Amino acid sequence: MPQPEKELTPDASPQEWFGAELRYWRKRKPGLRAAQLGPMVQVSPSVISKIEKGAYRCHSELAARLDDVLETGGVLVRAWGMVFGDADKKRGDADNAASSPVEGTIQVRHGRILGRDPSPHSGSPASVDRRQFLAAGSLAAIAPKDLANLVAPAAPPELPKKITPREIEQLHHAADVLHLADNTHGGGGLVSVMASRTMEWAVRLLSVRCPDQLQIAFLSAIARLGIVVGASHFDAYAHDDARVAFKVASECATEAGDWHLRAKTYSFLARQAIWINDPDSGLTYADTGLVRSERLTATERAMLHSARARAFGKMHDVPGTIAAVGQADEAFAHSNPAEDPPWMAYYDEAQHAGDTAHALYEIAVHMRQDPGQAGRRFETAVTGHGDSFKRSRAISRIKLASLVMAKGDPMQAVAIGHAALDDVGLLTSRRAADDLRELGRFSAQHRGLEAAVELRQRIRGTLQA
Repeated sequence: MPQPEKELTPDASPQEWFGAELRYWRKRKPGLRAAQLGPMVQVSPSVISKIEKGAYRCHSELAARLDDVLETGGVLVRAWGMVFGDADKKRGDADNAASSPVEGTIQVRHGRILGRDPSPHSGSPASVDRRQFLAAGSLAAIAPKDLANLVAPAAPPELPKKITPREIEQLHHAADVLHLADNTHGGGGLVSVMASRTMEWAVRLLSVRCPDQLQIAFLSAIARLGIVVGASHFDAYAHDDARVAFKVASECATEAGDWHLRAKTYSFLARQAIWINDPDSGLTYADTGLVRSERLTATERAMLHSARARAFGKMHDVPGTIAAVGQADEAFAHSNPAEDPPWMAYYDEAQHAGDTAHALYEIAVHMRQDPGQAGRRFETAVTGHGDSFKRSRAISRIKLASLVMAKGDPMQAVAIGHAALDDVGLLTSRRAADDLRELGRFSAQHRGLEAAVELRQRIRGTLQA
């Protein structure tokens, strides 16, 4: 039986008043649950519930989509402006009065990174006095959200007066660190916080004067960071934040004339669209990335043709999928790592095999095509991915287990499934979690097989944990 919805207290804070308004308009659509509304506006199911409870700060683009879906006539966008727009303006005015900034300083809305408040809370608890806290001997009497306010910086970090090679080096280093953390641990949890904060800093740097001779390197560094941050948000299903990061990346790459980073950005936009069941947009993004393909390396062309193959696979277009996989294979056969940018090193034989296997998986499972090709490619991906790409290895193993469970020997699938669960470990990946749910559904077709039942129980326990 579904749990009764929490009673709202719209007078507690402007954020909770906005949440109450959203619930009112949602309930005017008979039977529409918060969890159903989320995917309709391209956010995770839980986000709508959190907004309604005042535990998540809605951003303006989401308010506009909610207006469209709920047919409010623009009520929520206007309410957003009253609640959050005015609050931001007042905060900015207060900062101006208090700090008297020198000419040329950029005033940034505190806590607004890519349209999301990183530390949302309901109500307006009184701040904790720092000296009082330092004099205390215990954390026991302090609420965690008050403590979070206490450790939050009083003001954004000071921007440099101009861009130097040091800032560019820092951007590349941040991208390297986040890329490693994301592939090892997944895009959720602390990795998500790191990604958001780093992107916030990078975007603020765009307002700083940059010498002409550093402009291309600076924009390319931000583009690369945007790709890494967007990929991390995508893995955590923060799809709006991912799209904004990818948009920043594509704009910076285009302005810098960096066709390689531009191609990489469109590859990720394609993958994200395909994942959220919009393969038509995914195919468009991949084709856009292939514009002036003669300027791209063979590896980059293989990456984009693999994305096209995945789009055709999601459409259940068998000839299109097979043709695109062939084009990807042909391009990859001419791959020369010496020609590739350093950040393309991830697209090796294991990555190519995994990407094309995902495309072939769709037509093997849903269109009764031979599963052998997809299976062999998944095996290559599993074998080739080391611990630095633990998430990719885990996802390929899960998909291989699902393929074998659906089309082959269920006992073999059980063994692969347990190995995949060992790999999942402490990953915080929403994509891996969804793939595990799919494996659980395929396992449910073998209810008479005790080993399959045990695998489903372990999957359930892993997802709950």
